[in-house]
Amino acid sequence: MSEVFLLGNGVVVAGLSPSCAVQSQVIPGGAVVWQEERILAVGPETELRGLYPGADFLDAHGGLILPGLINLHHHFYSALARGLDPGAPLGSFAEVLDRLWWRLDRALDPESVRLSAELSIADCIRWGCTTVFDHHASPSCLAGSLDIIAEVLEANGISGVLCYEVTDRNGHEEARAGIEENLRFLRKQRGHSRVRGVFGLHASFTLRDETLAEVAERRPKDAGCHIHVAEDPLDAKASRRTFGLGPVDRLKRFGLLDDRCLLAHGIHLEPKDYIDIARHGAVLVHNPESNANNGVGHLDTVNAGRLGCLVGIGTDGMSSAMLRALRMAFLAQRAVHRDPRSGFEVLPDLLYNNARVARRFFDEPLLGELAPSAPADIIVIDAPTPTPIRPENLFAHLVYGASEAPVRHTIARGRVLLEDFCHKTMDPIEVAARARELAPALWQRFGALKWGTSFLGE
Repeated sequence: MSEVFLLGNGVVVAGLSPSCAVQSQVIPGGAVVWQEERILAVGPETELRGLYPGADFLDAHGGLILPGLINLHHHFYSALARGLDPGAPLGSFAEVLDRLWWRLDRALDPESVRLSAELSIADCIRWGCTTVFDHHASPSCLAGSLDIIAEVLEANGISGVLCYEVTDRNGHEEARAGIEENLRFLRKQRGHSRVRGVFGLHASFTLRDETLAEVAERRPKDAGCHIHVAEDPLDAKASRRTFGLGPVDRLKRFGLLDDRCLLAHGIHLEPKDYIDIARHGAVLVHNPESNANNGVGHLDTVNAGRLGCLVGIGTDGMSSAMLRALRMAFLAQRAVHRDPRSGFEVLPDLLYNNARVARRFFDEPLLGELAPSAPADIIVIDAPTPTPIRPENLFAHLVYGASEAPVRHTIARGRVLLEDFCHKTMDPIEVAARARELAPALWQRFGALKWGTSFLGE
């Protein structure tokens, strides 16, 4: 019989929904018991020790015991861009894409795709992210690229929903190759417990009508789409000029706007677009750190929520630290609106909304909760609370305290990936050393690539 584990000596927060008393139950002196991939029990430690006397003990050292965090929008492939000099001015979002990211993704080869995934997944584990939705692009290493990333996920224990970024910016044949990569991976991973697929699309202004029509015709109806939408005004303006419709209307036209459609950013949309997103059950994914970094604006999450949208949160490749992204969303909302009351209508639900969305893709109704029969995705934030913690003030504890604290333990599907701040499945120092050896060749390939490619529709 497999081992039983008990994580105790901490404050259990059973879930991250401030509006659901049961799901957000707080248990001082609490514990979680699991066996293999499933949680067996959650409750007071003294009670559970009596019920499971032979369980192996993992000490939370007074920290917060939370469900594993979920990231709805990441770019693993950006990991090797740190410190990269694009060698050209980046004065607009169009130039950021053309002169930096669209050159970097073309410079990637299989080894750099793998190392980028290893670096990003090491950071996910370090920051308590146990489920991640990654949006990948590597035109020079396209076929099989999702398998490389999936292998790294499998080896290191976290769950993922992967896709390849279909785009016509490098020609229609490459767009069709991206479609094939998504379809192959979706078929291969169907029913897999931890690594699944979603159909990846870049942004409306780089996607021809015939490409969207083929995606609509060929994708499995339950596959969903993961697409950048209105990150910058460029997307909406170029889409309307070239195709006669804005990004959301184009998705509607081709039947791609549904409850498994993930719309990253969504900053520069009209009220009617948010209403359509809500009516179709699609998801807006806020990426506050990346938006600030690129100077593209700020998603008004309160307005989007008021119009009925389900809003989640991601990092867009900036980092893997979800609590820090939550803190940034909170502070930016207040700063942009110059209102210290703003944000409480929507922001406390972002992490829980991520769990609601992830359940759709994994067929796991208890994902993102600490409850019997839920997946054993559990983390410990090394942030002993100096004041009482209750469901109604949990959000304040997260943004003002836990967001600045390290993660002590990360457990994903019952497997201990981080124990007392130390990785158990990989050596991040060794991974970083390999990356330093590889980076000069990658950067050299990057430097040799031309920029100034015309945008579709410009």
